[in-house]
Amino acid sequence: MGKFMGSNFLLKNETAVSLYHDFAKEMPIIDYHCHLSPKEIYENKKFKNITEAWLYGDHYKWRVMRANGISEDYITGNASDYEKFLAWSRTIPMTIGNPLYNWSHLELQRFFGIYDVLNEQSAPAIWEKVNALLNGEGFSVRDLIVKSNVRVICTTDDPVDSLEYHTLLKGEKDFPVSVVPGFRPDKGLEINRDGFLEWVEKLEQASEIEINHFEDYLAALESRVQFFHAAGGTVSDHALDSVVYEEASFEEVAEIFSNRLNGNAVSVAEERKFKTYTLIFLGKLYADLDWAMQFHINAHRNNNTKMFNELGPDTGYDSINDDQIAKPLVKILDSLEQDNKLPKTILYSLNPGDNYVIASIINSFQDGKTPGKIQFGTAWWFNDTKDGMLAQMKALSNVGLFSRFIGMLTDSRSFLSYTRHEYFRRLVCNLIGEWVEDGEVPYDLELLGKIVQGISYYNAKEYFNFTEVGTADCLPLN
Repeated sequence: MGKFMGSNFLLKNETAVSLYHDFAKEMPIIDYHCHLSPKEIYENKKFKNITEAWLYGDHYKWRVMRANGISEDYITGNASDYEKFLAWSRTIPMTIGNPLYNWSHLELQRFFGIYDVLNEQSAPAIWEKVNALLNGEGFSVRDLIVKSNVRVICTTDDPVDSLEYHTLLKGEKDFPVSVVPGFRPDKGLEINRDGFLEWVEKLEQASEIEINHFEDYLAALESRVQFFHAAGGTVSDHALDSVVYEEASFEEVAEIFSNRLNGNAVSVAEERKFKTYTLIFLGKLYADLDWAMQFHINAHRNNNTKMFNELGPDTGYDSINDDQIAKPLVKILDSLEQDNKLPKTILYSLNPGDNYVIASIINSFQDGKTPGKIQFGTAWWFNDTKDGMLAQMKALSNVGLFSRFIGMLTDSRSFLSYTRHEYFRRLVCNLIGEWVEDGEVPYDLELLGKIVQGISYYNAKEYFNFTEVGTADCLPLN
């Protein structure tokens, strides 16, 4: 029987143990997609207690707490932080089999040196110990980032954002981590959604371009892409919950946009035309600037209308969508490729049934020059589990080049989530170790170690054009 989450946790053979401890463990982190707050990083926030650090905004935990019969008062409601922590401590023993069980204990171990199992009995002592550390020296937001050996953080930012805190962070010479913006123009494509016209007004103000016509709108978007680029941005991200493709001329889309500016609704077909034209326009801009374009596909959001009206979006009421994606996705990529304007592209789907669709599509658009130019992104959200990550990696390896994979990201709002990179790396090492043990791959640690380090860090370093700072100063977690 193995020790609970000991040093060889998830490493089931000697090859895996060597690959992890000798090659993967000390690798830095490039977090190329997350939802961390640049304001909190700049202000070097300190958490008053473990509940604030762990449970505020974490809809992963909220979902399982509700499933465990915990009242909303102890999740997003008015209960005290201590009461919420106790509610989580009652829930976590019930999460066995869910990655939250391992992630939570990894965070206690790596950040706070606590190797006790969290439950209702151990909770009071853990509460006291963690809070004492959080209120002492060395546990501010920046400390947590540096202790995690992070080199680059790419946040998720609206095109109308001022990027004030990114600019301020650039001037912080004593913080050895690059914090760069990620361009997320979803509100600019959702022409029929409530708030679109108000967002266009914000775009006018941010770009200082008066928007009376579609041509003005595209110019304003381009100006914001350039603004992000000047701030160090080299990545865009699009939530394509439904992938659509509908060809249309500029004149057709201009008329659709004009009708919407005048307060009229547009049809579903017109919406598809607007989205297609605008997305391809942006893709060409990204290609010109050598950005990477990310598509997050097949989420079904805000399922529970009652709770959406009470709590708003991103509160744990989303699920997997099952739209068919192959034809429209290929059309988008092919349209850009025909004009030699297909940027580096990373594709993620929330539906694991799309694994082989994406894994096969990406190799239809590799350019023979850029290793892994079109990527199958790491297992995402509901797939961010041991089985989900392994399924994504096996699909990629079966029909593509696993060795060119750019690896893990946090996609998180929590500054404690960097232990997920450790979890991921252990799975990578164990998968390769299994291939060796089964005689499918030779025991060549020089080659395999290089592949592991590439997936852990170097592939992303070479893929993105991020500027790293202070690369000799980051120390890994113990």
